[in-house]
Amino acid sequence: MSVHRHGQTGPGCAGSCCLKVEGLGVNFGHEEVLRDVSFHLHCGEIVALIGPNGAGKSSLFRTILGQIPHTGSIEFQRAGGGHARPLIGYVPQSPVFDRGDPVSVYDFFSAAISRYPVFLPAPKRLRERVAACLRRVHGEGLLDKRMGALSGGELQRVLLALALEPVPHILVLDEPLSGVDIDGERQLMDMLDEVRTTFDLSILLSTHDFATLGQFADKVILLKNQVLRVGTPDEVLSSPEFQAVFHLDLGKGGRA
Repeated sequence: MSVHRHGQTGPGCAGSCCLKVEGLGVNFGHEEVLRDVSFHLHCGEIVALIGPNGAGKSSLFRTILGQIPHTGSIEFQRAGGGHARPLIGYVPQSPVFDRGDPVSVYDFFSAAISRYPVFLPAPKRLRERVAACLRRVHGEGLLDKRMGALSGGELQRVLLALALEPVPHILVLDEPLSGVDIDGERQLMDMLDEVRTTFDLSILLSTHDFATLGQFADKVILLKNQVLRVGTPDEVLSSPEFQAVFHLDLGKGGRA
């Protein structure tokens, strides 16, 4: 599974971009997946999308990426004006690689960003380009490591590096903390904050880890087929809507 990049490409793609979703609806046949979904992702924000399994989070991401027909509107506003569709970096839920698979990080990365056959000796220029991409996430030491031997945190680092090539306007991550240990979670969230600042990105991600929301999210959206609550992490996690959806005691957070 590869990391997809949608929208315009080329140099100078990085920069602030906001997203406005109004009255979004998605149906799969007779099944209503999303209903009247409205929210804003402001320039430079990190917004966390939370909700139970089957709430429509992945479908919302795929709709924003232009993969699913919808009703309502999705609008982008780039810094300096203009409504052209921006470049969106997307990291899907972690793919699984067999531990015995000989594919290296370099093989995986180069196959995604170039047409050079991976079974031929790696040209120096391409290796340097892949190493430079990994350097953005402090992962250059992973270049020759096998994909199946990566830890959860290392795999997310590689996927993030790929989503940043070329540097997008908006970064969308589907459950980036899944399969990552506590130390890896902290490192990954620090990395996302660094990436947001360095490249002036807006970030939308989904997570089931509520305990860390206050440490990295500017805003939280509680979704269950429709938006039930929007606010700061404290406001959403202490809301009656959150308690009703997850059947948790108010204020305890944790993983659902």
